Amino acid sequence: MTAAVRLRGLDKRFPRVHALRGIDLDIEQGEFFALLGPNGAGKTTLISILAGLTRASAGTAQVMGFDVVKDYREARARLGVVPQELVYDPFFTVRETLRFQSGYFGIRHNDDWIDELLANLGLADKADTYTRRLSGGMKRRVLVAQALVHKPPVIVLDEPTAGVDVELRQSLWAFIRRFNQAGHTVILTTHYLEEAEALCGRVAMLKEGRLIALDRTENLLRAGAERRLVLELEPARLPDDLLPRLTGRDRARFVLDLPDYSELEPILSSLREAGIAVRDMEVGQADLEEVFLKLMRAGPGSVP
Repeated sequence: MTAAVRLRGLDKRFPRVHALRGIDLDIEQGEFFALLGPNGAGKTTLISILAGLTRASAGTAQVMGFDVVKDYREARARLGVVPQELVYDPFFTVRETLRFQSGYFGIRHNDDWIDELLANLGLADKADTYTRRLSGGMKRRVLVAQALVHKPPVIVLDEPTAGVDVELRQSLWAFIRRFNQAGHTVILTTHYLEEAEALCGRVAMLKEGRLIALDRTENLLRAGAERRLVLELEPARLPDDLLPRLTGRDRARFVLDLPDYSELEPILSSLREAGIAVRDMEVGQADLEEVFLKLMRAGPGSVP
């Protein structure tokens, strides 16, 4: 099967910045894929190359098998991009905006799909409102509708929920999930890493223009983060034999390293023998944000 997005040796140099450094990456059709990295990592540059807004210095990029330079029209027609910035024409209504966007792709008489988009994105009652009169959250919904108006097989969401309320996030993700379940590929960049952890099956992480991690989300969580045991103790002290496990403390709450669940019972046994009562206990594993921070601090050779 043709990859939804294929990058080979993708490199981009600006006069003072080497934004992308030889990126090789395949994103398969139907994936919900996260592209993560700190500010300046190269995410937006990569998206701009896919969308034809800038050209790579070297390497190739394809969307659904079409080269973004040689086959620009075919590649662009198969891609929908929701940008970070709130870009809109203040002199068109929401419906007019979506009709014009349809026309850019040669699509006429698209009102049935436009009505469906408006209903699913909570914009039906704003259809005849000028975009300049919308709130920031509503404008962002219009951007999502614009990206989907030509039913692209690949959609890129570049920080789609930045600065928007919880209600919009929930309704947006419910709709995007359905879109993905219908077979569309979704590529997400976000600083809300809990969203990426909940939604995305695979994660790529960029650092200084390099791809430093690429794996299934659960594998990154398993390989890159240790289990932990949080105990609230009375009295607020640890037996000497448990001190080497201590990784953090907040008053009576102690955070202990827990490499394996089989080690839980010996820890509790040590506390009982020392006459220390457990008032509260939490066993868990670090989340994607902690894995991300660990990988960003590590050198390329240290990535699990």
